[in-house]
Amino acid sequence: MRMIASAFLAVFALGHSPAILAQDALVAVAANFTAAAEDLAEAFAAETGQEIGLSFGATGQFYAQITQGAPFHAFLSADAATPARLLDEGLGVEGSSFTYAIGKLVLFSTDPDLVSGPESLEGDFTQIAIAEPQAAPYGAAAVETIAALGLTERLADRMVVGQNISQTFQFVDTGNAELGFVALSQVIGREDGSSWIVADDLYTPITQDAVLLDAENATASAFLDFLHSDAARTIIEAYGYGFAPQ
Repeated sequence: MRMIASAFLAVFALGHSPAILAQDALVAVAANFTAAAEDLAEAFAAETGQEIGLSFGATGQFYAQITQGAPFHAFLSADAATPARLLDEGLGVEGSSFTYAIGKLVLFSTDPDLVSGPESLEGDFTQIAIAEPQAAPYGAAAVETIAALGLTERLADRMVVGQNISQTFQFVDTGNAELGFVALSQVIGREDGSSWIVADDLYTPITQDAVLLDAENATASAFLDFLHSDAARTIIEAYGYGFAPQ
């Protein structure tokens, strides 16, 4: 079910492929939510027998694709602003948007001794990875955190920027950057390396909203309904996400 957004773009440029048409619904998913979305799609399929196709990438890139007519039926964004913008532009189904998760930012390194807290950003390292702040809300949160700590100038020439949070994590996980700001969901449960869960007051809350893009696709609508269920919330919480107060 997993498809990388860049690969999808090539398919989209050539027209709908049989692989895409075989799915009951195609959902664009912010890269930070990759593992959780895969588990949710499997649970949904087990419960309903309906298949969800998933495409992963940066929120800003998906916005551009959707405005250009990409045939997604629903969108799980990494922010609240993008779904709201799609609704304002008539590209989303009115009344369908809701917050499905609250993301958490973490500073991570595969070096078990490198990260202990915010003071680690003043340590001896060559490169720190962040996601592209204009396209990825986790990147914007990283920039906010660095600014709040008064380290923008100090770190400016050491930043390497990933196209999305998945690429950013790869920079850190492969050692191409000694540390980096990634999503908690990407490292939760890992026993190697070192990390600091960034204090909530250092960045704007990463409110992740979903929106239905095609009112005629019953499977996409049912999948978004499924995200409200206790079973789905258990999966989402297991990946380190929080929830908006009900």
